[in-house]
Amino acid sequence: MKKAAPFLILFAGMLWGSMGLFVRTLNGRGLASMGIVSLRAIVTAVSMLIFLLIFDRKYLRIRLRDIWCFFGTGILSIIFFNYCYFSAITLTSMSVAAVLLYTAPAIVMVLSYFLFRESFTKRKVIALILTFAGCVLVTGVIGETAAVSAAGILTGLGAGLGYALYSIFSRYALERGYHSLTITFYTFLIAAIASLFLTDPARVMSAAASSPGMLLFSIAFGVLCTVVPYLTYTLGLTQVENSRASIIASVEPVTATILGAILFHEQLTFSGVLGMAMVIAALVICA
Repeated sequence: MKKAAPFLILFAGMLWGSMGLFVRTLNGRGLASMGIVSLRAIVTAVSMLIFLLIFDRKYLRIRLRDIWCFFGTGILSIIFFNYCYFSAITLTSMSVAAVLLYTAPAIVMVLSYFLFRESFTKRKVIALILTFAGCVLVTGVIGETAAVSAAGILTGLGAGLGYALYSIFSRYALERGYHSLTITFYTFLIAAIASLFLTDPARVMSAAASSPGMLLFSIAFGVLCTVVPYLTYTLGLTQVENSRASIIASVEPVTATILGAILFHEQLTFSGVLGMAMVIAALVICA
């Protein structure tokens, strides 16, 4: 399991990187960003509830005193991260927002040092620098002329913090003996409930179930971009330090860039290829 853990996290990052394929289609069906977040959380929570009721109900049990861990992963991470990220995109640009989001590995490293006594090592620092520099190049933020406001920077950094908090609160839940199935289910159950106050549930469900094909597509979105990657990432956290895991999961923008080039014929620049090579180098260092 210990040898497989980094690959589980890598697999999670690659699946997260494929999310854009689903998001583009859902946008075309009239769903705004927060509606997509709500759909993702609802489909995930319902899918996992059905699975756990059929196969193993023991993973539905939690202690009331530990519910703060799942409020942390569900609201402070999933909801807060998505709200800040989408706000940053509107206040700055997609590339600037993406770079600010990928301050997350640095935030995880600092928080894990103080909260879990994870050490700073030369390899981690080098990997962190390579990851951030690679993400800057992949997103093409260098040379961008768009104005960046203080509000845009703050919401972008908020997205990075929210993204990082999943690793932190998941670690607390793991240390209390919870399985990755339990953590993922309650994370998205709480996120689904919270999202109902931030969007129009009837419109979300109407768009998702507009046809049998669209319903299957929505289920696939929840399973492939949420259930599977969050399960494998959380399972990987049982054997990999938070800081290493966060860096390995940074394969996400690389995957998104490659898929964009293959499926949507988006142009690959020299700086983008160099950035991907830097992120991959960081993954090798952390593996």
